[in-house]
Amino acid sequence: MFAVNTQQAIAVAFVLLVSTSVAQAQSATPQVYTSKTFQMKTDLPPEKAQELLLKLETMMKLVSAYFGRPCRKPIKMYVVDKVSNWPPAEFAQFPEGGRERILAGAGLTITSTRSIVGGPKIDADVTVYAVAEHGVAQHEAVHAYCGVTFGETGPVWYAEGMAEVGQYFREGEKGVNTNPQVIDYLKSQSPKPLIEIVNNPLETTGDSWQNYAWRWVICHLLGSNTNYASRFKPLGLSLLAGNNTSFQDVYGNQIPEIEFEYRLFLKDMETGYRNDLCSWDWGAKFKNVAGKSQGSCKIDAAKGWQASRVNLKAGETYQITTTGEWSVGKDEPMLTPAGGADGRGELLGIIFHDYQLSEPFLIGDSRTFTVPQDGKLFLRCRDNWGAIADNKGSLQIKIGLAAGETP
Repeated sequence: MFAVNTQQAIAVAFVLLVSTSVAQAQSATPQVYTSKTFQMKTDLPPEKAQELLLKLETMMKLVSAYFGRPCRKPIKMYVVDKVSNWPPAEFAQFPEGGRERILAGAGLTITSTRSIVGGPKIDADVTVYAVAEHGVAQHEAVHAYCGVTFGETGPVWYAEGMAEVGQYFREGEKGVNTNPQVIDYLKSQSPKPLIEIVNNPLETTGDSWQNYAWRWVICHLLGSNTNYASRFKPLGLSLLAGNNTSFQDVYGNQIPEIEFEYRLFLKDMETGYRNDLCSWDWGAKFKNVAGKSQGSCKIDAAKGWQASRVNLKAGETYQITTTGEWSVGKDEPMLTPAGGADGRGELLGIIFHDYQLSEPFLIGDSRTFTVPQDGKLFLRCRDNWGAIADNKGSLQIKIGLAAGETP
């Protein structure tokens, strides 16, 4: 014999714009649509309802593949296009929180779990209430998947960040494809401290789509950057299992590096940006050059800043030789480090020192260059950050002191 406790977990989605109308009755009558994972009642027109259901199933396939677990049971959803399309008596039967969130243009997921007293959770049921716009249904469906599959959604930063990541999952896509308004907002703000985001409980701060945006940044970065992704999924699974672990426990020794890449991501972010291609090379070994000694490296056109493996000193002049060509698109011409007429394809440099970067500077096809400050030299092919994935080619580069220079 065992006793059963029922607990209720609530997750809320916020949207950027609200256009739900309650003023005028419409002809659409709510209908039930079913698929492998979802039982959805909605007043959307049939074509739009089927389109949403297909999006939800595609997303669920990708989310399930990421976590390595199928959704354990069907998810019940109420998706509202216009409140006026719903019979007042039926809408009144929605839980109070569900009605409030829908009227606010948002959504809510209720997870009811059953567990052995003092023991593990043994089952869960979820119900979603959401507006039909701005990806709210997809966001809430990620909460629902976590609730029904794990019985938990994790701490706020992870739950809401991963719900945003999940709603933007697209098969075969690795780049940033979030709402452009989110990108514009994030780039217009001073970076919020990393630790403030992961230690920012909902119950003391309130919540908003802006907070969701910051959590999305962290989860997208950790999940896609090659320096951190291998630890991120195990961290998430541990949080979803209800274990007493934290961001600091897992990433404590990497937090300064994550903070640096997080700020760089915010600075360079645009649609199509690939964290996996722009991951910082923390393991590269750098050396000083003296006399006739040289450092060498290979710089790929389809990556972000890459290590030259050479330490440079401010004011000294260095000689650089390059071989090879690259292009800034699969159908674009091959270029030298001088780049094209529009500047794309130029060889750029930047100096890293103590987790700070200089301003980028042009090297191009120059045979010599002088650096603005001491530090480690990183190089890249100049192109829009969201467009580097289809670049091709590379340069072999050697760097040493210019003739007449002394160490």
